[in-house]
Amino acid sequence: MRSNVWWLSALAALACAGTPAGGSAQELRIGFLSTTTGGGAVIGRHQVNGWRLGLEHEGWTKAGDKLGGVVTRIFEADDQAKPDVGLAAAEKFIKQEKVQIIAGIIWSSIMLPVYKVAMEAKVGIIGTNAGTSLIAGPLCNPLFISTSWQGDQPAEALGMLIRNDKVQSIYLMAPNYQGGKDLVSGVTRPLKGVKIIDTNMFKLGETDFQAEISKIRAVKPAAVFVFAPGAMGPAFVKQWAASGIGREIKLYTIHTIDGVTLPAIGEAGIGAIETIQWTHDLDNEVNKKFVKDYVAKYGHQPSNFAEQAYNAPRLIAAAVKARGGKIDDIEALMRTMRKVSFPSARGAYQYNVNGFPIQNFYKAEVIKGDDGTPRIVNRGIVIANHKDSYWEKCPADKRT
Repeated sequence: MRSNVWWLSALAALACAGTPAGGSAQELRIGFLSTTTGGGAVIGRHQVNGWRLGLEHEGWTKAGDKLGGVVTRIFEADDQAKPDVGLAAAEKFIKQEKVQIIAGIIWSSIMLPVYKVAMEAKVGIIGTNAGTSLIAGPLCNPLFISTSWQGDQPAEALGMLIRNDKVQSIYLMAPNYQGGKDLVSGVTRPLKGVKIIDTNMFKLGETDFQAEISKIRAVKPAAVFVFAPGAMGPAFVKQWAASGIGREIKLYTIHTIDGVTLPAIGEAGIGAIETIQWTHDLDNEVNKKFVKDYVAKYGHQPSNFAEQAYNAPRLIAAAVKARGGKIDDIEALMRTMRKVSFPSARGAYQYNVNGFPIQNFYKAEVIKGDDGTPRIVNRGIVIANHKDSYWEKCPADKRT
């Protein structure tokens, strides 16, 4: 709680601080920040792949090519899933590379310090994954937009699904960082009438869940909710399956069994349920081309993380075109992103006043495919045009 207050006080002054970044009005300069080493690299690889494919679909493949009709330079950096490294990379983007926009960012713990320096420098941020509640309400800023979700949203949808499934009791698990806290907050919000047995905030990066599984067996909930992103997911699910506890207790997940982790998890994931804003089998032409070209280029199925990053350059290009190539006013360009139509792989959606999507969330289930290989299938909409729970706290002068 104290750290949240610190961030609120540290960021509150940003509305009046800073001067515009020094990128040329004739050249768009974008920094893409992701995690390409360490345990989080499994997600980062999909993000980088999706980002690069989105650029390619907009006609950009190298420095000097045009994005939305404007000559564009792209810089990439690895944050190693470490806030200090991510902050240093962002500062280099701003001070040395003179970027006008920073895109990417997987982890909320990195988004927060990067958000601070970017808002201070009047540099735009396009978040392709992290969506902490701390920047969705009072600290919202028109220089920010997301192509993923506000952190509570997919969990709120899952909470609705759990409630609709008439689950009597549940045990909650998530890593102990802001993203985990947001997801626990989100999933519990709709759980009226469902008994919460316990909430286990485990260490970020944990890979040994034997003690947690033993505790779950002892308290006997009807269901378990787990958020275990990256390498934590396969570790948890394999141990869960090996214990046999899944025969008695239903497993609900968020960002745990997905297009990134399923190849490593294999049949241990069959039967698990998740709520998500995109699946590879969504029936629209943009998505079909995205999936086909992604598989051809990278040799594996894309995940929602790849789709989220893919949308970012397509959104940038659409906004640049809508402004007739004018990029001298980055806040105006970021505001345009919230209103312009663009070819999203998840289909058309709108933006809320705080820069987070208003979008559908679907029930996704892991099944055994006809070829015997586990796959994720879309089981229909859980909630349509879902707004995050913090937008009304966004100050009127910061809304779009």
